[in-house]
Amino acid sequence: MDYEYAPLRLPANVDRLTATAQLAIQAEFSGWELARVQLFRDGTRKVLLRRLVGPAPQPGLSY
Repeated sequence: MDYEYAPLRLPANVDRLTATAQLAIQAEFSGWELARVQLFRDGTRKVLLRRLVGPAPQPGLSY
């Protein structure tokens, strides 16, 4: 299974509830899932989202 990744950096002024809401929206509408969160001493968060990469559509086939 192949994944594509999207790294995000959330600033220290973004509280946990707001971060959760932003990530939930990305998950629901774009198919991303949370792979990793790293919290730094200064309050910033490094978030890694991932989603499955589907097979490339082939000409002449419809899904």
